Amino acid sequence: MSWNPSQSPDCPAGGGLDAIETLIVPRARDLGGFEVRRALPAPRRQMVGPFIFFDQMGPAEFLTGGGIDVRPHPHTGLATVTYLYKGEFHHRDSTGADQMVYPGEVNWMIAGQGVTHSERTSEAMRRKPGELFGIQTWVALPDEAEDMGAAFEHHGKEALPFLEDGGVSTPLILGTAWGAKAPVKTFTETFYADVGLAPGASVPLPDDHEDRGVYIVEGAVEVAGERFEAGRMMVFRPGDRITLKAGEQGARLMALGGETLNGPRYISWNFVASSPERIAEAKRAWAEGDFAHGRFALPPGDGEEFIPLPDNMR
Repeated sequence: MSWNPSQSPDCPAGGGLDAIETLIVPRARDLGGFEVRRALPAPRRQMVGPFIFFDQMGPAEFLTGGGIDVRPHPHTGLATVTYLYKGEFHHRDSTGADQMVYPGEVNWMIAGQGVTHSERTSEAMRRKPGELFGIQTWVALPDEAEDMGAAFEHHGKEALPFLEDGGVSTPLILGTAWGAKAPVKTFTETFYADVGLAPGASVPLPDDHEDRGVYIVEGAVEVAGERFEAGRMMVFRPGDRITLKAGEQGARLMALGGETLNGPRYISWNFVASSPERIAEAKRAWAEGDFAHGRFALPPGDGEEFIPLPDNMR
C-alpha cells in the first residue's frame, strides 16, 4: 500500500524470450490478515518508465466491522495511482480532497513538494462483510514537477478510454497507448492499462514507449511459447515487438511503462526525490510535526492521528 481510432491491433508473432529483460517475483507481506505483494522497487529493477512503486493489495475479505485504516502519512516527488478491482476506499488528503474510490475509477494524487493522505474502509462498508483487491502505484515526477504544489484528480470509469477488439478489453488508466489518450494529467510520456484477455486472445504491447512492463493479475499468458502465471512482472527490452497471449482461462494484466526520467530517483519510506538531500529535508519536515505552519498539513476531517517517521530514519 502507499504507506506506485479503433484498436484493431496488429498482433505479430515476434518477441522471443530474450526480449524479457527482467522477470520480477513480488515480495509478499502480511499486514495482519491483509496481504500486499510488492513488485517495484525490486532488487534488479527500481523502475519501469516513471513507475517506481507497484503493490498488489489483496485479494482480501473482511468480516463485518473489519477493514483497513491507513492513517495520514506524507509523500513527496511522486503521484499515486489507486485502481481497484473489488471493494472501495475512502481517500482524504491535504489538498482538501474527500473521495470514495470504487472499482474501475482512477485516483491520481500529485504530491509535488508535499502532501498527506489517508485511506480507510468506509463506515458503510464496515456494516457488512467486505473485500478489497486492487493495485496501487507511484509515478516518480520529473525534476521540473518536484516542487509543484500538491494536486488531486478523480475520474470515474466512464471517463476512461475503453478499447475492445478480438477478445481484448482494456480501460486506459494513464497516458497514451493504442491510439487512445487517458484524461489524467501526466508529466512524462506514460501508459498504464487494465488489460482483460479472453481465453486464447492476444494483445500487442505499445511499441512507441521507451520502457514497457506487464504485471499478471489473474490467469496466465504466453510469450514466445513460454507460460507465465499470475503474480509475475515482466519488463521487456526497448524496441522489441511484444505480443502476449492468454492461456485457457484468460488473463488480466496491468500494462505499464513510458519514458525513463532524466536522472536517478531516490526512494525512502514514503518519499521519492532526485537527490538524497531532498529526501532528508522531507524527513525533517515530517518529524517536526508542524502541521499548522510547516511543509505538511493533515487531511481535513482526518487529522486526529498520523503515521510518525520511523525511529530508524530520524
